[in-house]
Amino acid sequence: MAHDILFTPLRLGAIELPHRVIMAPLTRMRSGVGGTPTPLNVEYYAQRATAGLIFTEDTTISRQAQGYPSVPGIFTPTQILGWRAVTDAVHADGGRIVMQIAHNGRNSHSSFMPDGELPIAPSAIPPTGQAHKPNFEPVDYETPRALETKELPEIVVAFREAALNAMDAGFDGVSVQGGNGQLLEQFLEDGTNRRTDAYGGGIENRARLLLDVVDAVSGAIGAERLGVRLSPYGQFGGISDSDPLSLFTYVITELSKRRIAYLHLIEALGSEIGLSDDLHVGAVNNATLFRSFFDGPLISAAAYTPESAAATIEAGHADAIAFGRLFIANPDLPERIQRNAPLNSPNRATFYGGGAEGYTDYPSLP
Repeated sequence: MAHDILFTPLRLGAIELPHRVIMAPLTRMRSGVGGTPTPLNVEYYAQRATAGLIFTEDTTISRQAQGYPSVPGIFTPTQILGWRAVTDAVHADGGRIVMQIAHNGRNSHSSFMPDGELPIAPSAIPPTGQAHKPNFEPVDYETPRALETKELPEIVVAFREAALNAMDAGFDGVSVQGGNGQLLEQFLEDGTNRRTDAYGGGIENRARLLLDVVDAVSGAIGAERLGVRLSPYGQFGGISDSDPLSLFTYVITELSKRRIAYLHLIEALGSEIGLSDDLHVGAVNNATLFRSFFDGPLISAAAYTPESAAATIEAGHADAIAFGRLFIANPDLPERIQRNAPLNSPNRATFYGGGAEGYTDYPSLP
């Protein structure tokens, strides 16, 4: 069968997957008060427990890390309890689930920040596009405040504590968000990092914060339960680098040395956060470009179809494929692929915010 290779087992460090159809991290903006998961969130993730592995939506490591309305956190006891209900439900249905921990950095607004201060970043350079206030009102991005050198160890500690909280909440592992234009990528790329201290300038310095976070989280929960997500050649929020090939070759080589459980690459050819169905024609193929620099399982995410996913694994460019919009619309996506059944189409208008519509009401196969 054309899709058989998608349904072979795979080990990601300490996590055994029955197959390679993975649910990508998907921001849905439906968390409850204080960034706490609700019974609706429990239902949503449990519906998708047949995924080889579930990645949660980006989950903020602190109040300062929030950038969007109604997103979850993992820094309060109430949030931990809310996530425990999610992991219990997924595990009860035989699934596996990893939390993606994140800091939005400059991609935020003062209305989310403690005491209304400015969002933070490596340098005082605003992103392109618009932010959204807690009430979903669109607003222009503000120029962020550049972090002081003495503050950066606090960011590392916040990631470490968030990872420990995720394990307390029953997750099978943790993914560090190092892509999608968020804080750690803002430090990586010279278009957003103009610092002159030990965290700016050359590639090694710009990679320091990400690698410090990886080392701290690995020391707390074990490298066998840790993965990292990167988006080389991505453009979200106007992020850019003058030499992305050298930058990400260095970063991925360093991650390989640390023997983390997996590397998760977002393909540059995929559309940015689901805003368009168009592909970036002629974009670099990250999985093929960086595969040889990482000695471990590689997950690729883009605008994959079941056919292109199977072909990518067959070619040895990736070991598993993360599906986003197809998992939004098809809670039983693995079964549909196996049975060659029709796929539900996602409704873009219900991607972000709202309730059950476009979240838990997509039908499964009878």
